[in-house]
Amino acid sequence: MPTPATSMNEFLVSLLRVPAVAARDVDDEGRTLVSNDVTGSSQLHEVGPDGTWRRLTDLDGVAAGRYLPGRRAVIVQHDAGGNERGQLSLIDMSEDAGPDVLPPLSPLVHDPAFVHRLAGVRQDRVLYLTNRRNGVDFDLVSRELGTGVETVLYDGGGYVGEVEASPDGHWVVLTRPNAPANSMQLLLVSTLDGQVEELTAWAEHTHQSTPSWLPDSSGFVVSSNAGREFTAVVRFDLDSRAWTSLVADDEHDLVGWVSPSGEHLLVATNDDGAVGVAVHPLDGAGDPRPIDVPPGGCAALNRHPDPVWSASGRALALTFSSPVEPLYAVRYDLASGSLSALRTPGAPAFPPGLVQPESHRVPTPDGEQIPTFVFRPADGGDGSVVLVVHGGPESQSLRQWNPIVAGLVAQGHTVLVPNVRGSTGYGRRWYSLDDVRLRLDSVADLAALHDWLPSLGLDPDRAALYGGSYGGYMVLAGLAFQPARWAAGVDIVGIASLVTFLENTSDYRRSHREREYGSLAADREFLHEASPLTRVEAMRAPLFVIHGANDPRVPLSEAEQIVAALTDRGVPCELRVYADEGHGLAKKANQLDAYPAALAFLAHHLAKGDGVTGTVTNIKEDTE
Repeated sequence: MPTPATSMNEFLVSLLRVPAVAARDVDDEGRTLVSNDVTGSSQLHEVGPDGTWRRLTDLDGVAAGRYLPGRRAVIVQHDAGGNERGQLSLIDMSEDAGPDVLPPLSPLVHDPAFVHRLAGVRQDRVLYLTNRRNGVDFDLVSRELGTGVETVLYDGGGYVGEVEASPDGHWVVLTRPNAPANSMQLLLVSTLDGQVEELTAWAEHTHQSTPSWLPDSSGFVVSSNAGREFTAVVRFDLDSRAWTSLVADDEHDLVGWVSPSGEHLLVATNDDGAVGVAVHPLDGAGDPRPIDVPPGGCAALNRHPDPVWSASGRALALTFSSPVEPLYAVRYDLASGSLSALRTPGAPAFPPGLVQPESHRVPTPDGEQIPTFVFRPADGGDGSVVLVVHGGPESQSLRQWNPIVAGLVAQGHTVLVPNVRGSTGYGRRWYSLDDVRLRLDSVADLAALHDWLPSLGLDPDRAALYGGSYGGYMVLAGLAFQPARWAAGVDIVGIASLVTFLENTSDYRRSHREREYGSLAADREFLHEASPLTRVEAMRAPLFVIHGANDPRVPLSEAEQIVAALTDRGVPCELRVYADEGHGLAKKANQLDAYPAALAFLAHHLAKGDGVTGTVTNIKEDTE
């Protein structure tokens, strides 16, 4: 590990420069569609059967996509500047002009004022979700590629999560956020008469995900925690309307995807943030076959794209990472059991010396146990500590690649990555413990973690908070509600006021987020009390803030108002705003500007003998 400050910066830069490759689709001819950020932002590439790479897109925003079955074509979803207003285009790959020539890209569904999300692909049509009807509700639309004729399949209102159409085209199953926080309702839509059947009730506190149809359209498989503490893989039969449990585990969340052939079931098991995968026989006759990815990593879930089957079910593509291995795609052949790792050709090797975390359970005053990963420097560190809090809050810190964590450890800090109450991956009860009026119980977990630091031999006077999105709220809340505990904070696209956040977030997100945080109509007083901005007079720790100007989720005004309030009080703070980013930093140039500066800020304020001193700066840096 490097030791001088300049070497630390070079080490982090080397981590950030390692390209990330994520699997998007796979076909039966040996081709794999991947996202790759080697050019500075995540664009689509194709890896051929012989391992050759071809770049497919060069767009302003992040690009994702799927193969169009039966054709040499790709449907692309892309936004501009991180604004998340997805547009759909078609790439024609029928004529290959060579690996250095981008294939032609044609607009398919374009209206920059609204959001369009790719929901499914068929040989002659695409399914997509759009809020163009009123800017709020998402409708499901089927578009014929030959004629451009569009048919609305669902317009029942609200935000729509996942969509899966039956092979015979007669049904669509979709998930929709329902009344309780972190719950998803399951709906069955007939494409023949438009009838919508609620397979789970509006008020039911259950979570459904990853629906996938059986090949004869007789039913589908879905991941559900209905009647369970942990998510299991279950089957729904159309004729009998009966549910059957396929794979369950009383101690772990499972997620499953049935193969297009109906023979196999891919199941991901979440074991304290380590996600393993195995192929099960759908009929239960035989043992599951684990896919031999390295231990302690993450092969699915959370911020990785879902695994995807080829059209025949002969191949799988999935995305893998671990604390010591950056994101890469994997192609798995079922017949041979062979794995092909897809990493960017010629990419720099990632540095040695990265560490795996220890797993702990940290006690709280009210008797809970916080699942926490502890990353220790190889030499034991200098006693300083940084808590890295995930976003969501309906999310989980997994044992996956995080160059910021690796960079902090290289700087000599011990890093704690907790899954505070409200996190997923540890059962229904745990993820419900921060809903609405329980919000500050989650913030109190930060204090419990701080109280635990001396047991690790760490210096509680040199402890900082780092987080993005909801994690950014947690950073600000920790500094505001526990000002004596924290020496510094780094807030990335975080929420300063739950009231102004809900007032100013995108219209289509407001009701969705009110389920978790509370509504402006019924809970305004509590939302005000739980907001860091309300307690800004207590804040005294230096703060570093990063935000994207185009953020549709947490508006830039959240960063601006907390920085203005702290600046007025003389609290050291710095704000960096990036004009071409949205909810987080997607572009390498911006990451290379912001993250080394944030870690240098922490190194300064966590150095031995440093106090809460410094010069207030307010820098808005637009990166073109």
